[in-house]
Amino acid sequence: MQQLLDALAVFSQAPDKLALERANAWLQDFQHSPEAWATCNVLLLSPDAPPAAKLFASQTFRAKVTYDLNQMNPANLVGLRDTLMTALQQYGTTGPRTVVVQLCLALACLALQLPQWENAVESTIATLGQNPATVPALLEFLLLLPEELNNNTRIPITDDEWRERAAQLLTANSTRILDLLAMYIQAPGVTSTVQNQIFRCLQAWLRAGEIVVGDLTRSPLFGFAFEALASEQLFDTAVDVICEIIHETQEIDDNMPAIELIVPRVISLKPQLSQHAEDPDQVRGYARIFAEAGQTYRMLLLHHPETFFPIVEALGECAAYPDLDIVPITFAFWERLAQILGKRSSIPPAFQDAYRSLMMVIVRHLHFASEETSQTGEEADTFRGFRHIMGDTLKDCCYVLGSEDCLRSLHGLITTALTQNAQTPSWQAIEAPLFALRSVGAEINPKDKSSVPEILDLIPQLPKHPRVQYAALLIIGRYSEWINYHPEYLQATLAYVSTGFEDSDQDVCAAASQALKFLCQDCRQHLADFLPNLHTFLSASATKLAQDDRRQVYEAIAYVISAMPMAQAAESLRTFSLGILSQVHALANMPAASKQEVQVVCDGLENLEVMLGIIGPFGEELPPGCRDTCSETWAVFDLLISKFGTDYAITERSTRVLRHGIAFFGRSALPVVAQCVGRMSLTFESTGLPSYMWIAGKLIGLFGNESDPAIRTSFQEVFDRSTNRVITFLQAASTQQIPDVIEDYVQLELQLLHLAPDVYFTSPTFSSAFKASMAALTLVHSDIILAALTLFRNILSHDCLDTSPPPAKFTIYTSSIKEVVEQEGFAFLGYLLNGFIGDFPEDSTSAIVNIIRALATHWGTQLLTWLPPVLEQLPTSRVPASAKAQFLSDINSAITAREYDKVKYAVLGLNRVARRSRDRRLGALDS
Repeated sequence: MQQLLDALAVFSQAPDKLALERANAWLQDFQHSPEAWATCNVLLLSPDAPPAAKLFASQTFRAKVTYDLNQMNPANLVGLRDTLMTALQQYGTTGPRTVVVQLCLALACLALQLPQWENAVESTIATLGQNPATVPALLEFLLLLPEELNNNTRIPITDDEWRERAAQLLTANSTRILDLLAMYIQAPGVTSTVQNQIFRCLQAWLRAGEIVVGDLTRSPLFGFAFEALASEQLFDTAVDVICEIIHETQEIDDNMPAIELIVPRVISLKPQLSQHAEDPDQVRGYARIFAEAGQTYRMLLLHHPETFFPIVEALGECAAYPDLDIVPITFAFWERLAQILGKRSSIPPAFQDAYRSLMMVIVRHLHFASEETSQTGEEADTFRGFRHIMGDTLKDCCYVLGSEDCLRSLHGLITTALTQNAQTPSWQAIEAPLFALRSVGAEINPKDKSSVPEILDLIPQLPKHPRVQYAALLIIGRYSEWINYHPEYLQATLAYVSTGFEDSDQDVCAAASQALKFLCQDCRQHLADFLPNLHTFLSASATKLAQDDRRQVYEAIAYVISAMPMAQAAESLRTFSLGILSQVHALANMPAASKQEVQVVCDGLENLEVMLGIIGPFGEELPPGCRDTCSETWAVFDLLISKFGTDYAITERSTRVLRHGIAFFGRSALPVVAQCVGRMSLTFESTGLPSYMWIAGKLIGLFGNESDPAIRTSFQEVFDRSTNRVITFLQAASTQQIPDVIEDYVQLELQLLHLAPDVYFTSPTFSSAFKASMAALTLVHSDIILAALTLFRNILSHDCLDTSPPPAKFTIYTSSIKEVVEQEGFAFLGYLLNGFIGDFPEDSTSAIVNIIRALATHWGTQLLTWLPPVLEQLPTSRVPASAKAQFLSDINSAITAREYDKVKYAVLGLNRVARRSRDRRLGALDS
């Protein structure tokens, strides 16, 4: 008892992290122990126990009823129920609520698992419902009972047992609960706090589907829910209940009598929007009710607009409300209604008018604040993000009204703003409809010959305000697909885009870069003649652009080149690459370089990478102009890496370009592959930067099937050197400090194992590689762990272990694998099972099943020797001793009977136990 109190005291003292971890681990182990039942019983009922101990005791009871009920003698379960009920009576009158909640959850879990407690709900009502002081505890139990029964998947009962018990606890008592709540809500002296509890309890039973709305409408609770909207104390919970009532009538045909009672009450709330216009909290609540009604009854709304259309009008008012936290409550309704209306051949005028008004409302909301308005940076960022959400609602308007109607309306707003204030037009009044035009751009008809031309003709006439130019340029980028069908507009739009590059505002330049990229992407077949202009532009102006904008210009160039005939494309690519490669060559010949000079080259390499990635390979037969380029380019990169290979930025950029470049040249790159792999091998050995190992793995992936002796030797060299360097890393640093090194090393091994097993298995470093790869299993990185498990699975289940009679080379492979497993198998199994019951990703189970099956098949005797001490080392807080014994017994049976398929069921059983412990552990940490 004292050790428990000491461990709990650690948390209030806030000591160092290590002490907290130790205390937490001790408490978790204690919660698993059978002794916890009695100890926590004493703490819970002791008046002298500190508050933290009482809370922990209640949490422990909930955890043990959920996970460890099998520790208790079945004859004592009724006594456990009485203990929990007694404690609930005590804390129900005194609090704190946190303890009451845990006790209610424990009692609900026990009720589900204790079928002999036949009248669980009625007896709880009888025990707690007579004393007004314990009624709140009863309501808490009734609130949590349906939630816990429907959401707690950790309780170890079968589906049939759950269905039977849930029917007894919930369905059989729904009428009793409805009557009880109706009685309490009208009881003399009832407080608003209790009434709020009643509403929350009613909502939980409605959500669980146990109280039927048809029955509720005959209860006083139905009317009281709507009347409670007039109470400031009850308003929020009343809104929640009304929304739940509406939501539970989604089966329209089955609930028409109830709907006929609900809808008039909802519509009668419409005047409240204007009466409470100054109170955003009230308007938000009413908006939620109208939005729920609109979404639930949207089909009725279409078939009976004369009755239901006031709901649409109310939602229009909510959408027009100036508080932008309330406006999006309506968006789901507009979207779902638009999906139905847009499929109809004709749309009633009232609905068209509603969406037309909505469009104008959204455009008003899109207006930026005036420069004089004080707004924090965070508020401005939030508003910019919300504009894009509102843009989605504009698409809904476009879906209902048609793109041409929307475009004409938005065009009209711009022309009105220009004419009404011809001298100094409001840029906000112009920019907002421009943003709207961009938002609906995806909906425009490529064959439109009236609305879109009017918009594109208007753009050059817009005022030279940065925000206006920015929005107009983004419209051009969004309308690029339309321009592709109407190439006569290309010259004018390109001229406007070019003016954007001349602007001093960086946002305008960025928008111009993006517009150019999309124009070149979608209109590439029309722009071959435009490339010389782009080359001239880059030569003169590229240094003025930010790198992000410059990269988008190179993307634009690459799209145009990709549409050219091969010979012309090769020449164009060479033209735009030479400038970048000349910068690289110049840097490589410098004795030293400044940070700025290095950055210029890195930016150029990024641009070259983008171009190569978009253009892609030309195929096996390169144009004559490219045939010597590979060797020439590699010579430049070889010099760069040998000189500046220790620079991280140069490393990252150069290796990424090499990946695209080698893929671009394909088999034409064969003469430089061995040199390239050799350079990567040496440079990783000297620098330890994993990008060199990464690109070596990519090269093996591309050329692993080549039989050239020089290439095979380079593969052997990079494997051996990389393995030795990784071993050195692991001796000097924690695995957690070098996850990128481990990841790229494992990927290198996977390529070798798949494409060059003759290199991999026959290397003298294979044993060291296996040992080094085990370090990946200690990382908390899902991708690395899954890659490592794939590696080990492929090694331990390699064909060489099952092929009979084996080819000569398979004999060598088998010898290497068996030798390394016999050396490292014990340690490997420890890493594997520790991770499996710990932090391995959920989708690792299949690989682990295959690995343990392979061990059982080929190393059965050794596995049975390794397993007991490995299992002994596993913490009992993660796997109880009984689960360890069961796992060992199952594996032993599978190996003895040579029924290796049964290994799967043993692993899955261990996994289930570990997951339950993990859930329990996470719940304890949250508490």
